[in-house]
Amino acid sequence: MADGPAAPPEKTAAMAVQLRRTRFLGQQYADITKLRELAARQDQLAAKYEQRISRINTRIERLRHQATLLREKGQKVLAGVGEVEQEIKQYQRDIDAATAHHRGSVLTSDVTALHYRVRKLQQKVVDLQQKSRSLELRAAQRTQKTAELKVKVDRLVEAAHLAAQEATQYRQRADRLQLVTEQDVTASAPASSSAPPGGTGSEASAPADRSGPPPAP
Repeated sequence: MADGPAAPPEKTAAMAVQLRRTRFLGQQYADITKLRELAARQDQLAAKYEQRISRINTRIERLRHQATLLREKGQKVLAGVGEVEQEIKQYQRDIDAATAHHRGSVLTSDVTALHYRVRKLQQKVVDLQQKSRSLELRAAQRTQKTAELKVKVDRLVEAAHLAAQEATQYRQRADRLQLVTEQDVTASAPASSSAPPGGTGSEASAPADRSGPPPAP
């Protein structure tokens, strides 16, 4: 049993071309959205790098401030060493005077007391020097940490720059593809709307030709 008259070959070919064009345009729109998604992902990655850079820079400034405070404390500690050394020199003069008074024969309690005070002050000098060196070491460790963090910041800055460049490239590709797609759609629109819905001109004038001349009176 026949299903009905078959479609003309010209109409079938036109429908196939139209379907291929529709699929092609749909694929182009899918590519555009994918490129914009990739651009958004790269923008997000660049923003993440920038966030890490900001936090590390804050940490660097905190470490630098701590190192400066430690160095200032170390300098204050060393400044106290000079005063102690002046006291030691004064005690040394007192010891020499006491020894000369006794003509170096017998050490008395006042001389041994002066020696004990000198030793205590010398011990204080060593303790102050050790404290100052400890503070300098801690400051140097923080300075070294800031140097390591600066290297990390430089790497993150480069990575953020590359991510931003890739995002720009994806976005430019999407813009160019969208421009080409819009041009294709604009070019195909007049071709599809140029054919009149009532058929060709010869077919429209056919009924008027079959009507024949009017009857004579």
